[in-house]
Amino acid sequence: MAVVENVQNTPTERKANPLKSFITGGFGGICNVLSGHPLDTIKVRLQTMPRPAPGEQPLYRGTFDCAAKTIRNEGVRGLYKGMSAPLTGVAPIFAMCFAGYALGKRLQQRGEEAKLTYPQIFVAGSFSGLFSTFIMAPGERIKVLLQTQGIGPGGEKKYTGMIDCAVKLYKEGGLRSVFKGSCATMLRDLPANGLYFLVYEYIQDVAKANSKTGEINTASTIFAGGAAGMAYWLLGMPADVLKSRLQSAPEGTYKHGVRSVFKDLIVKDGPLALYRGVTPIMIRAFPANAACFFGIELANKFFNLVAPSF
Repeated sequence: MAVVENVQNTPTERKANPLKSFITGGFGGICNVLSGHPLDTIKVRLQTMPRPAPGEQPLYRGTFDCAAKTIRNEGVRGLYKGMSAPLTGVAPIFAMCFAGYALGKRLQQRGEEAKLTYPQIFVAGSFSGLFSTFIMAPGERIKVLLQTQGIGPGGEKKYTGMIDCAVKLYKEGGLRSVFKGSCATMLRDLPANGLYFLVYEYIQDVAKANSKTGEINTASTIFAGGAAGMAYWLLGMPADVLKSRLQSAPEGTYKHGVRSVFKDLIVKDGPLALYRGVTPIMIRAFPANAACFFGIELANKFFNLVAPSF
């Protein structure tokens, strides 16, 4: 099976192609969302559920309780709330992410077949976070609001969908409201993206070194992609919790942005709250990111057939 071009770091790879990575990354992102959105909904709801009053039980006791209550109260479709936002934005988000990674590699490569060191791969991966944040932040803001509206007794359903949510946010607070949480998104993605690509490249290098043919097979790509996704969330989860709470809070709740969210969460809920929702996202991380890299491999195979020189 063909290697994943533009992602695989081998001594004989051609210089990274940002345009090709843009296209294949977009297709991989669609595969990621379609396979993992229900668990993302559960993650966000666990992260943003209101604190219970003294003597009361929390709204959700955990991952499976949240899933069961969502399906019972809203049907299976409830697990797919807010999917229109990431599905619409995921192609450009992943496209920009993988194009940014390829550009970050290209800027560091000194020759057509130059092999990057692992620290350079981490830098290139972190560089990709700069590219994707400006598209991802508003999509995440809309997704979180759609996923969390109407939860709990008397919960208000303010938005009818993605476009309605975007329009109302703009009318209420302008672009600043639409892009709320951008700094928290960047705080998550710069280091987490770096680790994401580093883990993927390392596993693929090990697989190739142990392969009798010297090539990477589909099983290795799927495992490396899944492991990379889990590594991303292990590092990025605390910033993601802060981001979700900030983006779902009413205006004026956190006067100093992510710093206020962090202080409030640590004081009232303790450090473990920074990993609230980790169970569903870790369950989701492996298959969703395995699907992403598998989709990229398929896209690269297609380009190899129709445009081998691209």
